[in-house]
Amino acid sequence: MLIFSIKKPIKTLFLLGLFLSFQVQAQHDNVRRDARLDSLLQIKIDMQKGHMLGAHYTIQIHSGVLSDGQKIMEDFKANFPDWPVMVHYETPNYKVWAGNFSVRLNADQALKAIQRKFPTAFIFKPALMRKETSTTESDDPENQNPKDPKASAKQ
Repeated sequence: MLIFSIKKPIKTLFLLGLFLSFQVQAQHDNVRRDARLDSLLQIKIDMQKGHMLGAHYTIQIHSGVLSDGQKIMEDFKANFPDWPVMVHYETPNYKVWAGNFSVRLNADQALKAIQRKFPTAFIFKPALMRKETSTTESDDPENQNPKDPKASAKQ
């Protein structure tokens, strides 16, 4: 009697699994893939490689005038050729940023090496996606406020 009760659920489960596998196969054949999906996936991959998506860590080496920033950037390139470096403008200073690290531990290890040459360097997370090109006032979403900036400064 015990053997009979065990065989019935096993047989039922086997038939149910067989039935569901046919259903899954039938649904798989009806899926159509949009041709634009491949191009969107490639754009996302390129953005991830360029560290323009997600939260990444960067090391700031300098904040000040452009001429000093350019000298420091060249010095950094000579000493640390494996990490990317760029000058980024944030009012009122030019900032030299180095590296794109997706893991904090990697950023910490790089910081230890960089601080031997640049002792004031520190790690931070950029708040916005970085743009390698400069923006104009018309392209900057923060400056698209219809109010007059001089009028808001008086308030």
